[in-house]
Amino acid sequence: MATATVMNWHADWVTAPAQDYYAITPSDSTNFGTPFRGIYVGTGGNVVAVSAGGAAITFIGALAGTVLPVAGVRVNNTNTTASNLVGLV
Repeated sequence: MATATVMNWHADWVTAPAQDYYAITPSDSTNFGTPFRGIYVGTGGNVVAVSAGGAAITFIGALAGTVLPVAGVRVNNTNTTASNLVGLV
């Protein structure tokens, strides 16, 4: 699969189903090869998502079984307590 960038995503991707997905392993320094446009939360907790611009935001108390509709390049390990995360592309 070609590496996508946040900049070339189209508005209709917001409502379209994911075309691919991958297990997220949180890291404080390594960006994913393919940016995500959503995060499925398998086990609830906090999720620290990092945008393409490098801004980190903590989603506090993300519930199990939900999708966070955010685009990003990394999920930080520090302060992320949720687990079984899946990146949606």
